[in-house]
Amino acid sequence: MAKRTGVSIIKGIWIRLLSILVQFTFPAQFTVFLHRLRGVKIGKGTKINRTVQIDDSVPHLVEIGEKVWVTAGVLILCHQRDLSTHKKGKAVMDNDLVYNKVIIKDGAHIGIGAIIMPGVTIGEGAVIGAGAVVTKDIPPYSVAVGSPAKVIKTIE
Repeated sequence: MAKRTGVSIIKGIWIRLLSILVQFTFPAQFTVFLHRLRGVKIGKGTKINRTVQIDDSVPHLVEIGEKVWVTAGVLILCHQRDLSTHKKGKAVMDNDLVYNKVIIKDGAHIGIGAIIMPGVTIGEGAVIGAGAVVTKDIPPYSVAVGSPAKVIKTIE
């Protein structure tokens, strides 16, 4: 784990304060503005509901394209515990964190309450159903639903 410095601690506090402020924003353009201040890369015309939670540890690893709609209650994560060396008698928290980008391409739609896991790319024009848990890449112009999310339709 990297050693924390005064600058990294202040940056972490700043990111978390902005994520708290996001919960009280209106309209969506202001919400997007605050997420950009946190380091999230967001394209033009994108709308993000104020109840969306974007990774507090490494928000700069999230890239959201143009004209994307991220609806209420969505959770976007860029870090998780590395369980490849987990064993009996070891606490899960003793495992290192691994970090991966999340990329949501232009024109995608993320349904209410979806969870986007680290390392996932959601293709252009893809639709993620409400409550889906996206653990793998979703191809462009497809509809994915369920937990874990599976493609159920390709849009022609």
